[in-house]
Amino acid sequence: MVEAHELVKQFDDFIAVRGLSLHVQPGEVLALLGPNGAGKTTTVRMLHAILKPTSGWARVAGYDVVRQAEAVRRSVGVLTEHHGLYFRMQAEEYLSFFGELYGLSPAVCRKRATYWLERFGMSEAVSKRLGEYSKGMRQKLALIRALLHDPPVLLLDEPTSAMDPESARLVRDAISQLRSANRAIILCTHNLTEAEQLADQIAIIRRGTIVARGSPEQLKRDLLGPALLELRTAAPLNGVAHSLSDLVEIVEAGDNWLRYRTPDPATYNPLILQRLTERRVPVITLAEVPRSLEDVYLQVIAHQ
Repeated sequence: MVEAHELVKQFDDFIAVRGLSLHVQPGEVLALLGPNGAGKTTTVRMLHAILKPTSGWARVAGYDVVRQAEAVRRSVGVLTEHHGLYFRMQAEEYLSFFGELYGLSPAVCRKRATYWLERFGMSEAVSKRLGEYSKGMRQKLALIRALLHDPPVLLLDEPTSAMDPESARLVRDAISQLRSANRAIILCTHNLTEAEQLADQIAIIRRGTIVARGSPEQLKRDLLGPALLELRTAAPLNGVAHSLSDLVEIVEAGDNWLRYRTPDPATYNPLILQRLTERRVPVITLAEVPRSLEDVYLQVIAHQ
């Protein structure tokens, strides 16, 4: 649904994007992560056919972003950092205006607008002018505008910024439900928890190129090494921890707990439990220590 190959965008002597390649299948959500100035916004603008690549190529919904730019724009719903809201308009008036631009009939536009306004808890605010909206309400209205023409590709830049937790949850749920066999979503965000919740793929961009890519679990495994497991017991371990070192790598240990790594938990966890049972050491818990996407992100950025 979205495919880019060796995209480059140069502004005079500054190269904003250099040799960037990515692909997003129908039904997938790709989270594009990176520090400010990494090239995320420039990449999104090229995929939306707003900026012309200096070199390389991209196709969105089957259309070339240079040769078929208008078709690309019709196929994409975009939530940008700057919403471009017309503050003297009311919500229905604003959405009707964009529905007409999208080529929607008044009836279809009204039906879709009503659905999303209700979905995002905006029904009671439709009579207010947009200048009276809070930042979170403006964000939700801009997202509704991006969804109005039911596009096969969504490019979302910080979709839950400035929202209260309840509103952010509504938007995350909506994004999850917008997955379909016929839609692809690219999500630019600094909210790493949100990215981990929503994304099938993570791409970390640094200095205009992708420096790490994969599923959240794949990135954790490849960049952070084998999982760290924690064992807690109801009795002191005493010398038992040392006796397990031939099976796994003991990282740290206390009186009644220890942490260890193993590349093959399915094989060695049962052996550990067997040895503890033989020594009559009751086990309370054995679980993987949670590792976050933040750990992956910080490691990647620190080493680039």
